[in-house]
Amino acid sequence: MSTIRVFLVDDHAVVRRGMRAFFEMLDDIEVVGEAGDGQAALDELAARATAGDLPDVVLMDLLMPRLDGIGATKAIKQLYPQVEVVALTSFSEAERVHVALEAGAAGYLLKDAEADQVGAAVRAAMRGQVHLDPAVARTLTRSLVAPQRTATALTPREREILVLVAHGKSNRDIADALVISERTARTHVSNVLNKLGLASRTQAALWAVREGLVTGP
Repeated sequence: MSTIRVFLVDDHAVVRRGMRAFFEMLDDIEVVGEAGDGQAALDELAARATAGDLPDVVLMDLLMPRLDGIGATKAIKQLYPQVEVVALTSFSEAERVHVALEAGAAGYLLKDAEADQVGAAVRAAMRGQVHLDPAVARTLTRSLVAPQRTATALTPREREILVLVAHGKSNRDIADALVISERTARTHVSNVLNKLGLASRTQAALWAVREGLVTGP
């Protein structure tokens, strides 16, 4: 596999240094840049886009001056949808994380996450999978407003799809598991989101946990 290119965004230089030092020990992930706030990140990514040098994954702190991680995440996903964002937060910020996921984040980490979890989250985002920390997922689901529609709106196949999405499976994984084409899997996922009134795979995963369709990611 090719090296995953990561861009760090955090207003604490010591955090960025720590993350950079960790990633330097990994063969499959490299840090290609960093910024101290959301606006600085957008400025740097704009320059990189012009040069055709965008990162694969942005590791995004949520609490920063000028432009916070939520606003920056939303802007990145609108401008560069191919770039994945993993949010960084603390355990008590359930509502903030929920909003970040709605903005398009592929997952999130706790500020005190173990180093291997950081790597796992970046790799999952690169594969198009959702990274959900089980402890925070339980907190988030309590704050998640359930859509009016229920799982009864889904066909049996769509319920299968939803469970696989909740377990972090990519479209390719779903296609392989159900012996269907990747395009068909993508269509099913889109139908599930539309029927449940959800905006992202991460929201679908949280909704499935909340409704008891799965016990966790």
